Amino acid sequence: MSHSTEQPLSLLRSLIQARSFGDSTLRFLGSLLVSKDVKSLIEVRSGVTQLLRSECISVLLSISDKTVREKLIVLEFFVRAFALVADHESCLALRYEALVMRQMKSSNYQWLRVSPLEWLRFVEDALNNGFHSVAEKACENALSYLRNNDVLKPGTDAFTENLNAVSEITRLRNRAMTLVASRSVQVQAAEYLRRKTTEQKMSGLSFKGKRCLATTAFRNGIKRQNVRRLNQHQSLLKINNELDGSHLNLR
Repeated sequence: MSHSTEQPLSLLRSLIQARSFGDSTLRFLGSLLVSKDVKSLIEVRSGVTQLLRSECISVLLSISDKTVREKLIVLEFFVRAFALVADHESCLALRYEALVMRQMKSSNYQWLRVSPLEWLRFVEDALNNGFHSVAEKACENALSYLRNNDVLKPGTDAFTENLNAVSEITRLRNRAMTLVASRSVQVQAAEYLRRKTTEQKMSGLSFKGKRCLATTAFRNGIKRQNVRRLNQHQSLLKINNELDGSHLNLR
């Protein structure tokens, strides 16, 4: 990483470690991503993404004993930060964490309630970014939560809006399940093709090995046969020579 990149990243790290989770830090982060040089922009974006991931884990571990409000402020900061660097996976993961946290604490704090529209927006973003299994899980969680909540009781505020949102979440859940199943079939098919290719290669090597062994055995057999014939020929010559010698002695 270049020296010009290290200095602003070091400043961003200092701001996060100082727990400066306000708009000013986000504006500074956004200023780092403004570059006319594409190569520099890619380098800065990569460096910022790695820094955010590392610092996010450290910060979340350090606030385990904080209040729900304080935790949500930190999660919101990192959600917006990851959105700026287009790290959709980390952004969605933290959004889901925040929604689940609010859902769990909403029985004690009404202001934490997650509306059907919030769940719907999250599911749509997860599907649009290709995180089908995350969308399916979020749909199941949302439907289970909303059915046990009074937001769907007739006469409540925004009843029709909530009902439409739940209907859309149900539709998206079915779509997500289909996509997950399709993906599973594709993965299994790819794995099957890889396995068959490997087996064919191994079979080919085995056949070559057997063919080499057969060829070697055939050649060795010919050599043994030739040696045997040579020995037979030499024996005949020896006998003939002895007979010739005997005839000479008789004469």
